[in-house]
Amino acid sequence: MIFKCVNCGGNVVYSPEKKKMFCPYCDSEDSQEIKYVKWGQLTVCPDCNGVIPVQEYTAATRCPYCDNYIVLDERVEGEFLPKQIIPFQLGKETVKQSMREKFKKKVFAPTDFLSEVRLETMEGNYVPFWFFDYDVNADYQGEGRKVRSWTSGNTEYTETSYYDVRRNLDIHFRDIPVDASIPMPDAVMDLMEPYDYKQLADFDPKYLSGFVAERYNMPAADLEKRARTKMGDDTKELMQQQLTGYGSIKEIRNAAGVLREEQNYGLLPVWKYLYRYKGQDYPFYINGQTGKIVGEVPLSAAKVWAYAGTLWICLSIIFSTVLLVSLAFSLV
Repeated sequence: MIFKCVNCGGNVVYSPEKKKMFCPYCDSEDSQEIKYVKWGQLTVCPDCNGVIPVQEYTAATRCPYCDNYIVLDERVEGEFLPKQIIPFQLGKETVKQSMREKFKKKVFAPTDFLSEVRLETMEGNYVPFWFFDYDVNADYQGEGRKVRSWTSGNTEYTETSYYDVRRNLDIHFRDIPVDASIPMPDAVMDLMEPYDYKQLADFDPKYLSGFVAERYNMPAADLEKRARTKMGDDTKELMQQQLTGYGSIKEIRNAAGVLREEQNYGLLPVWKYLYRYKGQDYPFYINGQTGKIVGEVPLSAAKVWAYAGTLWICLSIIFSTVLLVSLAFSLV
């Protein structure tokens, strides 16, 4: 499907700034109508007739010839229908400014790293996620110990008290996120958290217009281990917070059982800026909701050497000046 403007026929896209659909050609708001397109391995753009290659997991894409954004109907319905989505909250111009602000002090970065031409290549991606819900009962038993020491006269006393420590917690985990995209590095997505899941909305394909998107690459069953690891770590931490007031505790039993579990499929917003320098890719990922940036800035060898040369010249001048002054004083 493609969202066309009823006023001018342009491609209507979702605007993060306006929080609504917007036509960048005639400035109309919420003026879209849906035009459905038939897809195959290769598809023809309904506007320019350019051939758009569709990858296995593509759910929304952009025509490389006329820049129209197109949503693949069959990739966002049926088993691939997302239940929820966090729409982009930050537009490209806002993110470009954030990049410049964050890295403006990186004086050894290549000259064009933050150039308008380079930053304009940044692309908004909706990354597929599985969200796991768990209702957990955690049961703990241990032997707590408190030691008290005091001195009376010339005698030092030590009293050790033992306690039967029992705790039982019912914990409800909601929306534990695990990314379901093979190309997206898991470590990067973990670093980009947290998202504010209060802004999760019911899925609507209009949010995809203006961005690219994937359907999930992996089923929930393949990713549940990661979700359970997160759940287990948080369960242990929550239980540990209940075990205070003792000098030490000897664990006797620590068990957690899952009473209910559920998985939901959704999409989260990520801006991606791919900077290529001297044959190497330097990807930057920006949380499309919070603006958190993950990426490593390359160093320009030319700038480093130029700085070192300038520093060496300055030091040489200072050393020569000090030497001349010393000689002048010695001749007086």
